[in-house]
Amino acid sequence: MKKIAIFASGGGSNFKVIYEKIISWDIPAEICLVISNNPSCGAIDFAEQNSLPTFIVNKTRYPDSHSRDIILMQNLLKTDIDLICLAGYMKMIPTNIVAHFENCILNIHPALLPDFGGKGFYGIKVHEAVIKSNAIESGATVHFVDNQYDHGPIIAQRKIKILDTDNAEILAERVLKAEHELYPEVVKAFCENRINWESGLPKIVEERKE
Repeated sequence: MKKIAIFASGGGSNFKVIYEKIISWDIPAEICLVISNNPSCGAIDFAEQNSLPTFIVNKTRYPDSHSRDIILMQNLLKTDIDLICLAGYMKMIPTNIVAHFENCILNIHPALLPDFGGKGFYGIKVHEAVIKSNAIESGATVHFVDNQYDHGPIIAQRKIKILDTDNAEILAERVLKAEHELYPEVVKAFCENRINWESGLPKIVEERKE
């Protein structure tokens, strides 16, 4: 049973999907901590409604960046976290946490990385860029986190074809559905120790069929 920390800044729809998979016993894990920089976001509201421990970390509460990073790490360590899942978290993860939790931090991005990723590519801006580029497909990417935005080894992707009827808003909705399918699958694979490394790249080992 893995212990998960969720990092979210907004509504936390991917967080909610993962939570539902956990309480239905599909993912062998428990969410032990929900962290946000935004105390009034939907993710924190959902966590509190479901009696999940929360922690707010931002410049207002912890003005000194060094102290902020240390306090955040302390909260993760005392909770004995195995896996961190970023679910729409809008801040860079501190380097001390990335180093300590190497290959144990997952992120979901609403495009097919390495395209349309990096600083500035978030939310509707991603989908606007995809539409403007005349790409023929988009989708969702789950990857391990390193010290760059939307970088780190890619674990899995879910592709969708871009339709003539798509605009940025419609594409965003369609990609979000792909995210909600893909992210729990990768979290489940991690929690079942089914992510292996081959030639320096992570690969999901399929579930054994009984």
